[in-house]
Amino acid sequence: MPASRPPFRTRTRTLAAVAALPLLVGALASCGYGSDAADDKKPEKAAGGSKLSTDQVKIGYFPNLTHATALVGVEKGLIEEELGGAELVPSTFNAGPSEIEALNSGSIDIGFIGPSPSVNGYVKSKGDSLRIVSGSASGGVKLVVNPDKIKTVKDLKGRKIATPQLGNTQDVAFLHWISEQGWKVDAQSGKGDVSVVRTDNKITPDAYKSGSLDGAWVPEPTASKLVADGAKVLLDEADLWPEKKFVITNVIVSQKFLKEHPDAVEAVLRGSVKTNKWINDNPEEAKASANDALKTLTGKPLPAEVLDPAWKSIQVTDDPLAATLDSQAEHAVNAGLLEQPDLNGIYDLRPLNKVLEAEGAPAVDDAGLGVK
Repeated sequence: MPASRPPFRTRTRTLAAVAALPLLVGALASCGYGSDAADDKKPEKAAGGSKLSTDQVKIGYFPNLTHATALVGVEKGLIEEELGGAELVPSTFNAGPSEIEALNSGSIDIGFIGPSPSVNGYVKSKGDSLRIVSGSASGGVKLVVNPDKIKTVKDLKGRKIATPQLGNTQDVAFLHWISEQGWKVDAQSGKGDVSVVRTDNKITPDAYKSGSLDGAWVPEPTASKLVADGAKVLLDEADLWPEKKFVITNVIVSQKFLKEHPDAVEAVLRGSVKTNKWINDNPEEAKASANDALKTLTGKPLPAEVLDPAWKSIQVTDDPLAATLDSQAEHAVNAGLLEQPDLNGIYDLRPLNKVLEAEGAPAVDDAGLGVK
């Protein structure tokens, strides 16, 4: 993407967040682009070489560094250019449930979202609502603690540790890790050998500074924000996974949109793949682009002492790391937060693998959970 291309700006739709505690990082609030609508024009030709079957594509994501593919892909126009004349309509959310609701209602067609709401949305719809069509990001989750109170893992016993939301991806991961230490915690109440305090990430830093929390198992940039306030990293979740990789953000699509407009899904995936490549090839410029997007969306960029370490801990990836999603779902079952799910068919990686083949990249695997 030429550096001289002006950032993409288009209209966005404001969608109400559900009452559940948001899976949001730092002090980022749900909001949208405030610029005028793009010029009305019919689709001409997508970058793939043919006219798309739809006039517009509505995508959703969080104003959150773990959604870097969407932040940069929209800000730099890398996704837009793959749609040709079709309009890209972005919307931002502050919680997974509200994004799933928007996908189910048709308010968005494609979304960037974490593994836990992806699984929950698929299971609640009995496999009818969505497909995961790509990966987007890995990593970016840490256990950070007050170093005056907690110096080793054993010091966590009896302490108050925050997670973003009951049953969210980080909450499940922390409960699973606690069980591996041989400690007992009631999943619903959070009470036990360690007190798991479900706390909105927007207020976690203030709660930590006030002394009401002793630490937090949280995604970036909340973890780096806490470190900037004096906390120390006790554990990087990546160290618990094979090859230090685990899914933190997927790309999902409504099954209806995938069936009716497979060409548009493929076009968005071309943009996602090209965005991830550009991010990996230009990490410093990409970091600045993501922060510019956050400034536009939230009114405030992240300071360097938070942005720099947070950015280093997140890896963008086309691979959905399907085996790790399957493990995360099993962890939720073991914690008593999810009944044994049937995830067969949750993935459809055929459009992504077609794009990757055209780019000369290897295919990615669905861990046996793809459409038959």
